[in-house]
Amino acid sequence: MSSNLHDPLNAAERWKGEGRDVAIATVIETWGSAPRQVGSHLVIDGDGNFEGSVSGGCVEGAVVTEAVEVIGHGKARILEFGVADETAWQVGLSCGGTIRIYVERLG
Repeated sequence: MSSNLHDPLNAAERWKGEGRDVAIATVIETWGSAPRQVGSHLVIDGDGNFEGSVSGGCVEGAVVTEAVEVIGHGKARILEFGVADETAWQVGLSCGGTIRIYVERLG
């Protein structure tokens, strides 16, 4: 039996109840090898605190930064991360896959 004590959606609900501004990032598509499956969540508050995971490493940091911006202006966005020769030195996935992440502010 698994505990949902650390479920990021529970954290989002708790944070909203505390009056925090919150965004949720959700993996909506993967291609090839990806560290997290479709439906994985990362919740982020306006101060950059986060719980959950959509990828790990540099990608997660980039998603947190984007989420704080989404909280600020309220407009959802879709992010895509992967590895290609021309982006090898930027944020990407070392596993060789691609992920798409939907980031939205919770009302």
